[in-house]
Amino acid sequence: MKYIGLFGLFMTLGLAENSRAQAPEVLHRNGYQLTILNQDQNFNPYLKKRMIQTFFEVYPKLAKAYNPKTAKAVTFIIDTAYTGVAEASANEIKFSSKYMTTHPKDIDVVTHEAMHVVQNYGNSMGPGWLTEGIADYVRFRYGVDNAGANWSLPAFNASHSYENSYRIAARFLVWIEKDTKPGMVRILNEELTSHTFTPDSWKKLTGKTLQELWADYAKNPMI
Repeated sequence: MKYIGLFGLFMTLGLAENSRAQAPEVLHRNGYQLTILNQDQNFNPYLKKRMIQTFFEVYPKLAKAYNPKTAKAVTFIIDTAYTGVAEASANEIKFSSKYMTTHPKDIDVVTHEAMHVVQNYGNSMGPGWLTEGIADYVRFRYGVDNAGANWSLPAFNASHSYENSYRIAARFLVWIEKDTKPGMVRILNEELTSHTFTPDSWKKLTGKTLQELWADYAKNPMI
């Protein structure tokens, strides 16, 4: 047996442990595949289980409602180096292991990012605020435990703008569907997916420009 010394032994054990942490885990349910690439050997197994459960509960609903042609195989990367919260690219979602560990109740980060996979607008993404607003609208409608994360749509404030994106834009979309155009989000998503969305889409679909809609919303923002 070749003598590698204590340092070499520790390095070998560390590499082996890291290798085990990154071994892919492939799961199949109801026609969908989820691959987990976990870079954090200390990641809470229960939290990982909840992330998996949330994906398989929500993703098929989002696919049915917004894009039946969405990817059938999705990859989760639990990343120890990533300093954001989470991000999606094509059919891959990267999660910050640090964020998820320190915010274990924010499970509907999975829902938001899963919607980005469903959106996958390609090179013609449309306004960034609208893309993120739709994803948070979907989290509001389909989230499995927003209350547990103390996540909700904010009350309207006169300083708000739809360009604030995320929850502020999501609340605006909820209002549009309630007061002006039921099903508006699904239609907008279809246009963004087919690359037919233009700034004139708002007036075409509702009879009012985006600025006119926001002005009406500001006057009576109840949802």
